Parts: sequence; structure tokens; C-alpha cells
Amino acid sequence: MLDLEEAVMGIIVNAGQSRSLCFEALRQARAGMFTEADGLLAEAIEAGKAAHAVQTKLIEDDEGEGKTKMTLVMVHAQDHLMTSILCRELVTELVELYRRQAQ
Repeated sequence: MLDLEEAVMGIIVNAGQSRSLCFEALRQARAGMFTEADGLLAEAIEAGKAAHAVQTKLIEDDEGEGKTKMTLVMVHAQDHLMTSILCRELVTELVELYRRQAQ
């Protein structure tokens, strides 16, 4: 079983890193630097996977029976994760639009 505080921080830190990398990728794409943008998006995906892995472990430990204590900070971590996933999906599309525009 995961330490709950450590797990929540793992989600927040990795999801936040993923979102930051996405916005840096968007800035690079806007500047026409697509290789850099692609690299940053790849890093964002890895950070997102790390956050998602922690969430998955929490879900597995809970076994759908409410074993994991739900706290406000856990809801906050979930919000970070979902926001970062949406950010990555939108930034990926925007990078492709910049790429098409540059061709």
C-alpha cells in the first residue's frame, strides 16, 4: 500500500511537470522549433505516465471498496492529473496546427 501523502504529491508533481512541458512545447512550436516541441511533448507524456501510474496504484489499493481515505488534497491531485491530460491533448493538436501552418 502506498503512503497516501507521498502518492498525492507524486500525482501533483508529475502532472504539473507534464503540463509545464506541454506549454513549453507550445512555445517552441509557435517559434517553428518542432523537433524541440516534439521532444518536450515526449517528456510530457512520460511525466503524465508517472502521475497516472500512481493514480492507478491508488485505485488498485482501494479495490473499489473505499479503503483509501478521500481527502481534499487527493481531489486536488486528481484535478491536476485531469487538467494535465487535457492540456497534453490540446497542445498536441495545436503543435500539429503550427506544423501544418509552417509547411
